[in-house]
Amino acid sequence: MEQIPYEIERKFLIRYPDMAWLEAHAEPSRIEQTYLLSPEGSTDRVRSRETGGRTVYTHTVKQRLTAIRRIEIENEISRGEYETLLRRADPDMNSIRKVRWCLRENGFLYEIDVFPFWTDRAFLEIELTDEGQSFPWPEHIELIREVTDDRRYTNAALALEVPYDEI
Repeated sequence: MEQIPYEIERKFLIRYPDMAWLEAHAEPSRIEQTYLLSPEGSTDRVRSRETGGRTVYTHTVKQRLTAIRRIEIENEISRGEYETLLRRADPDMNSIRKVRWCLRENGFLYEIDVFPFWTDRAFLEIELTDEGQSFPWPEHIELIREVTDDRRYTNAALALEVPYDEI
């Protein structure tokens, strides 16, 4: 019996990070993701991710089960497949561009997403093995609030409208 591919993730809104500190402690990737036309209740996207001069293309389909848990099916694809899938881009959604900083600390991988449209905030995401798992907060990152339950802060929602609420 095949295991269901769950993604268990918490997301936090953080103060814009100290870039010099990130450059010294984390590995950057440049990401562009485009959302595709998909049935209600799921998100379908393609992503190009450039890290250290190498670009990887992926196709991902997610179905939300709870705020923290999703079914996630992700496959690496060729550049040609990526370009073909881009033809199915949802015309109502903008492509998302960001720099993802991967910070390995305390035995965890923290992913810090810095977007070009914000100068005062960013995201920190952490994938967990179960919904109740605890983890230490990274010392050099200033928490604003958890946004795992706030649908305005999903990447798919950002592709429609960027929130600029007071922090």
